Amino acid sequence: MSTAITVSRDADQESGARRPEDAAVAPQAVPQAANVAPAAKSLPAQPVPIEERPLWLTLAYIASGLLMFMTQGLGMNIVSANLYQLQGTFSATVAEVAALSAAYMAPYASLSLALFKIRVQYGLRPFAELSIGAFVLASCLNLFVTDLHSALVVRFVSGMAAAPLSSLGFLYILEAFPPQRKLTVGLSIALTGTLLAAPVARIISPGLLDIDGYEALYTMELGLALMALPVIYMLPLTAPPRVKAIERLDIFTYLLLAVGLGAFAVFFTLGRFYWWFEAPWLGALVALAIVSLTLFGMIELRRQNPLLDLRWIFSWPNLHLAGVLIVFRAVTAEQSSTMVSFLQQLGIQNDQMATLFSLILLCSVLGGAACAVLMVRSQSGIAHVIALSLIALGAFLDSQSNNLTRPEQFYLSQSMIAFGAAMFLPPVMLRGFGAALQKGPPYLVNFIAIFLFTQISGSVIATGLLGTFVTIREKVHSTLLVENVLLTDPDVAQRVAQLSGAYAKALTDKTLLNAEGLALLGQQVSREAYMLAYNDTFLLIGVASALALIGLLIHLAWDRLVAWSTRRRAGAEAVSNA
Repeated sequence: MSTAITVSRDADQESGARRPEDAAVAPQAVPQAANVAPAAKSLPAQPVPIEERPLWLTLAYIASGLLMFMTQGLGMNIVSANLYQLQGTFSATVAEVAALSAAYMAPYASLSLALFKIRVQYGLRPFAELSIGAFVLASCLNLFVTDLHSALVVRFVSGMAAAPLSSLGFLYILEAFPPQRKLTVGLSIALTGTLLAAPVARIISPGLLDIDGYEALYTMELGLALMALPVIYMLPLTAPPRVKAIERLDIFTYLLLAVGLGAFAVFFTLGRFYWWFEAPWLGALVALAIVSLTLFGMIELRRQNPLLDLRWIFSWPNLHLAGVLIVFRAVTAEQSSTMVSFLQQLGIQNDQMATLFSLILLCSVLGGAACAVLMVRSQSGIAHVIALSLIALGAFLDSQSNNLTRPEQFYLSQSMIAFGAAMFLPPVMLRGFGAALQKGPPYLVNFIAIFLFTQISGSVIATGLLGTFVTIREKVHSTLLVENVLLTDPDVAQRVAQLSGAYAKALTDKTLLNAEGLALLGQQVSREAYMLAYNDTFLLIGVASALALIGLLIHLAWDRLVAWSTRRRAGAEAVSNA
């Protein structure tokens, strides 16, 4: 995601040239004359000024941005939403199918950093045209997939092609709003748009798989890409001045960064499937990532114009911001992975969860709308408190699940989590924007790095670590339960006899019959162990959210105390001067 940061800069640069209220931004946004490239040829269509734009055109820009998010998001979520269903398509194990997600995330994790400078140097229109064209081509390649190996190659290409689409989604949505609404209403709608693709993928996947399996999924992706293609020509975007931003050394340092982040993305995506310390190639990936990122840091710290200002990125305010974003990704992973895995452990598939994900979709939209209202009123702190409270309460409700829990029991808790998740991110992004803009436009790319690492890599890391936590806790609970399963216990013996009764007509050997009963009892014990492990995970997420809420309340109270002390001191000085 080249993200909203790049968007607000683009829109504000253009509007600063024609609106007096943007005069404060214009000096920072306009590059030095020596760096401005020759003006591009005039385009056949230019954006209509916001004050002259009819309502339908404003809505068309918003809808176009959401279409970009949906096109990119479905491509990213379609594999993870159908992990078990695609096993049959490719005759592969779960771990092998999960490699499709890893192949997608490897280039996607870092490419947005390069796209930021490419767009600034070569212009918005060529960037948009090539981005959509590349994604259409990658979507077409999906239709020629015949086995897992070709699918891995195509998914890697798709990850590269999809990286610009979320950037275009932000550009189109923020284009619809005046400057005073871009970082409130516009930012809330854009970030809500990033949350919609995951539930939609779960809702539509069963019907598409019934039509034509894997090919139907990617035929739909191709259709969305073809719908997005004419948008670039029908709805032009505000184009900022071109700036010579790329240096030769940027190419080498970006490759180091891409290799490092890509290796980490693969490691955290596949680590829990192959287990972290079992597969030697996982260790090789970690070593490669560490070496690449270390070389990247050594070079960047010595450059006058680095690709990333690592000293600023690792300053205390940015580390605090990164921590908040990582907490957000960790707690929202409860909905995207842990809850779904819990239901799948009970044998429930996507078609039985359609109503649940429809509610999640609806509550995400409502949460984004509520956040926009609070941000317009400058009450982002309240939005954070409400978001964390709802997420914590929802996770605590989920921690009471058992083997009789079905999607209906998740309706309330997951709706609360979806509403809270949509309210959480926009205020955090707004604060990051402010810090980056105060330092100047070059620092926007540094904020992109923070946002990308916490939202893309952070999502992969959180999902992998939570899955690992479930596995470890399942082993613990399984050991404790098995210790109490003794055939000398009358209740256990009776349960074994009941379970083996189903085979009594087919098996006359009492030893084999008893063995079948023990095997079925072992399956029940394993299922109960998994239920307890998932409850532990839900509880862990609830506790993490509650601790984050307490920290937020302390921070807000401290800010108010400092503000009150400052006002009191200023009042005392005014009285003494009088």
